[in-house]
Amino acid sequence: MRIFGIDPGSVRTGYGCIETSGARCALVCSGAIVPPPRSPFPEKLQVLHLELTARLADARPDCVAIESLFHGLNTRSAFALAHARGVMLLAATQLGIAVVEYAPAEVKRAVVGFGRAEKPQVQQMVTMLLGLDAPPRPLDVSDALAVAICHAHTASSLVPQADATPFARGRRVTSWRQVRPEDLERR
Repeated sequence: MRIFGIDPGSVRTGYGCIETSGARCALVCSGAIVPPPRSPFPEKLQVLHLELTARLADARPDCVAIESLFHGLNTRSAFALAHARGVMLLAATQLGIAVVEYAPAEVKRAVVGFGRAEKPQVQQMVTMLLGLDAPPRPLDVSDALAVAICHAHTASSLVPQADATPFARGRRVTSWRQVRPEDLERR
């Protein structure tokens, strides 16, 4: 499975693609997309869309894993990040690639084992898990690779089991809003 991870940002967006067979992960490509700093915001979004579309077309991933929004951002930053994420989601869906989202704490827990890990800790674990000679730089790149690794670990745990309850068959239920009426009827 080939997974393309994205750490979204309107100033700098990290990306990283890994290949996994379930047991090990290997780096395919990684980098950062940095729109011109003094350009108007709509042009930055256009650069993000064009660059990300090109990277996705080159990498040909099976899915895109992207970090979701989190609390604590100021309103202006949250809106800018939401616009950037929307453009990124559009780029993936236009190419017909499935998208999954993970909260930052979920990514850190999957990669480091601690949901409040610092960025350098995430960077070090990504370096070790991928067997890299040097840590991926900037930190946005290691964060994007961490999102991809998180999905690799999570996706392997989503394999349906014969005697699983309806809530666990092939999909992850994290909220009561995701429960379907047909799941309740099978109980």
